[in-house]
Amino acid sequence: MKYITTINDREYSVEILDERRVVVDGVCYAVDFESVSGQPVFSLLVDGKSYEAYIYDSDDALEVLLRGALYSAAVVDEREHRLRSAFGSGPTQSGEYYLKAPMPGLVIDVPVTDGQEIAEGDVLLILESMKMQNELKAPRAGVVSRIKVAVGESVERRQTLLSVV
Repeated sequence: MKYITTINDREYSVEILDERRVVVDGVCYAVDFESVSGQPVFSLLVDGKSYEAYIYDSDDALEVLLRGALYSAAVVDEREHRLRSAFGSGPTQSGEYYLKAPMPGLVIDVPVTDGQEIAEGDVLLILESMKMQNELKAPRAGVVSRIKVAVGESVERRQTLLSVV
Protein backbone atom coordinates (compact mmCIF):
# COMPACT_ATOMS: atom_id res chain seq x y z
CA MET A 1 0.00 0.00 0.00
CA LYS A 2 1.17 3.55 -0.73
CA TYR A 3 1.12 6.40 1.77
CA ILE A 4 1.88 10.09 1.59
CA THR A 5 3.86 11.32 4.60
CA THR A 6 4.26 15.04 5.21
CA ILE A 7 7.19 16.18 7.36
CA ASN A 8 7.99 19.89 7.69
CA ASP A 9 5.88 20.80 4.63
CA ARG A 10 7.66 18.22 2.43
CA GLU A 11 5.73 15.26 1.07
CA TYR A 12 7.23 11.79 0.74
CA SER A 13 5.71 8.88 -1.15
CA VAL A 14 6.07 5.72 0.96
CA GLU A 15 5.22 2.25 -0.27
CA ILE A 16 5.47 -0.74 2.06
CA LEU A 17 6.58 -3.73 -0.01
CA ASP A 18 6.76 -6.23 2.87
CA GLU A 19 7.84 -6.44 6.53
CA ARG A 20 11.48 -5.69 5.68
CA ARG A 21 11.38 -3.41 2.63
CA VAL A 22 9.94 0.05 1.96
CA VAL A 23 10.23 2.42 -0.98
CA VAL A 24 10.54 6.14 -0.17
CA ASP A 25 10.33 8.49 -3.17
CA GLY A 26 11.39 5.68 -5.51
CA VAL A 27 14.35 4.44 -3.41
CA CYS A 28 14.09 0.97 -1.81
CA TYR A 29 15.36 0.56 1.77
CA ALA A 30 15.89 -2.56 3.88
CA VAL A 31 14.28 -1.83 7.26
CA ASP A 32 13.76 -3.39 10.65
CA PHE A 33 11.39 -1.53 12.98
CA GLU A 34 10.64 -2.87 16.46
CA SER A 35 9.07 -1.50 19.64
CA VAL A 36 11.36 -1.64 22.68
CA SER A 37 9.62 -3.27 25.66
CA GLY A 38 6.17 -1.96 24.74
CA GLN A 39 7.32 1.66 25.27
CA PRO A 40 7.03 4.52 22.74
CA VAL A 41 10.70 3.82 21.95
CA PHE A 42 11.51 2.09 18.67
CA SER A 43 14.63 0.48 17.29
CA LEU A 44 15.03 1.29 13.61
CA LEU A 45 17.54 -0.23 11.20
CA VAL A 46 17.70 1.35 7.75
CA ASP A 47 20.12 -0.30 5.32
CA GLY A 48 22.19 -1.50 8.29
CA LYS A 49 22.33 1.85 10.12
CA SER A 50 20.82 1.86 13.61
CA TYR A 51 18.53 4.59 14.98
CA GLU A 52 16.45 5.01 18.11
CA ALA A 53 13.17 6.90 17.78
CA TYR A 54 10.51 8.00 20.25
CA ILE A 55 7.10 8.04 18.57
CA TYR A 56 3.94 9.50 20.06
CA ASP A 57 0.51 9.72 18.51
CA SER A 58 -0.81 13.28 18.73
CA ASP A 59 -4.22 14.58 17.68
CA ASP A 60 -3.49 14.97 13.97
CA ALA A 61 0.02 13.57 13.41
CA LEU A 62 2.79 11.41 14.78
CA GLU A 63 5.39 13.20 16.89
CA VAL A 64 8.76 11.59 16.15
CA LEU A 65 11.89 12.34 18.17
CA LEU A 66 14.89 11.13 16.18
CA ARG A 67 18.55 12.05 16.80
CA GLY A 68 17.54 14.94 19.10
CA ALA A 69 15.17 16.56 16.59
CA LEU A 70 11.39 16.54 16.88
CA TYR A 71 9.37 15.95 13.70
CA SER A 72 5.64 16.06 13.16
CA ALA A 73 4.67 13.47 10.56
CA ALA A 74 1.21 13.39 9.01
CA VAL A 75 0.52 10.09 7.25
CA VAL A 76 -2.41 9.46 4.90
CA ASP A 77 -3.05 6.75 2.35
CA GLU A 78 -3.02 7.58 -1.36
CA ARG A 79 -6.81 7.76 -1.63
CA GLU A 80 -7.22 10.15 1.29
CA HIS A 81 -4.41 12.33 -0.07
CA ARG A 82 -6.18 12.63 -3.45
CA LEU A 83 -9.44 13.56 -1.68
CA ARG A 84 -7.71 16.20 0.48
CA SER A 85 -5.96 17.65 -2.56
CA ALA A 86 -9.23 17.86 -4.47
CA PHE A 87 -11.11 19.51 -1.61
CA GLY A 88 -8.33 21.70 -0.23
CA SER A 89 -7.96 20.22 3.25
CA GLY A 90 -4.68 20.94 4.98
CA PRO A 91 -3.13 22.59 8.00
CA THR A 92 -3.49 26.34 8.25
CA GLN A 93 -0.61 28.66 8.88
CA SER A 94 -2.74 31.09 10.85
CA GLY A 95 -4.41 31.06 14.23
CA GLU A 96 -2.96 29.96 17.53
CA TYR A 97 -0.56 27.00 17.64
CA TYR A 98 -0.13 25.08 20.91
CA LEU A 99 3.25 23.46 21.56
CA LYS A 100 2.56 20.27 23.51
CA ALA A 101 5.04 17.98 25.23
CA PRO A 102 5.67 14.97 22.97
CA MET A 103 6.68 12.94 26.04
CA PRO A 104 6.86 13.35 29.81
CA GLY A 105 9.99 15.16 30.96
CA LEU A 106 11.69 18.05 32.72
CA VAL A 107 11.82 21.59 31.30
CA ILE A 108 15.54 22.45 31.03
CA ASP A 109 15.30 25.82 29.25
CA VAL A 110 12.75 28.18 27.72
CA PRO A 111 14.91 30.42 25.48
CA VAL A 112 11.93 32.56 24.37
CA THR A 113 9.78 35.11 26.19
CA ASP A 114 6.15 36.19 25.94
CA GLY A 115 5.70 38.57 23.02
CA GLN A 116 8.91 37.50 21.28
CA GLU A 117 8.79 37.18 17.49
CA ILE A 118 10.08 33.84 16.26
CA ALA A 119 10.89 32.24 12.93
CA GLU A 120 10.06 28.73 11.77
CA GLY A 121 12.62 26.35 13.27
CA ASP A 122 13.56 28.53 16.27
CA VAL A 123 14.02 26.59 19.51
CA LEU A 124 11.05 27.28 21.79
CA LEU A 125 11.84 24.93 24.67
CA ILE A 126 14.35 22.28 25.73
CA LEU A 127 12.82 19.21 27.36
CA GLU A 128 14.82 16.46 29.04
CA SER A 129 13.40 12.98 28.84
CA MET A 130 15.15 9.65 29.42
CA LYS A 131 18.46 11.52 29.94
CA MET A 132 18.26 13.17 26.50
CA GLN A 133 17.78 16.89 25.93
CA ASN A 134 15.30 17.56 23.13
CA GLU A 135 14.91 20.90 21.38
CA LEU A 136 11.27 21.62 20.57
CA LYS A 137 11.19 23.95 17.57
CA ALA A 138 8.64 26.34 16.10
CA PRO A 139 6.63 24.80 13.23
CA ARG A 140 6.02 28.28 11.79
CA ALA A 141 6.84 31.94 12.34
CA GLY A 142 4.79 33.95 14.81
CA VAL A 143 4.78 35.58 18.22
CA VAL A 144 5.17 33.62 21.45
CA SER A 145 2.19 33.99 23.74
CA ARG A 146 1.29 32.36 27.05
CA ILE A 147 4.29 30.40 28.23
CA LYS A 148 2.68 27.91 30.61
CA VAL A 149 5.75 26.19 32.10
CA ALA A 150 8.94 27.19 33.91
CA VAL A 151 12.48 25.84 33.98
CA GLY A 152 12.72 22.90 36.37
CA GLU A 153 9.04 21.96 36.03
CA SER A 154 8.05 18.37 35.25
CA VAL A 155 5.53 18.00 32.43
CA GLU A 156 3.31 15.21 31.18
CA ARG A 157 2.88 13.99 27.62
CA ARG A 158 0.53 16.24 25.58
CA GLN A 159 0.65 18.99 28.22
CA THR A 160 0.51 22.45 26.62
CA LEU A 161 3.84 24.20 27.13
CA LEU A 162 3.28 27.48 25.28
CA SER A 163 1.41 28.95 22.35
CA VAL A 164 2.37 30.86 19.22
CA VAL A 165 0.07 33.28 17.37
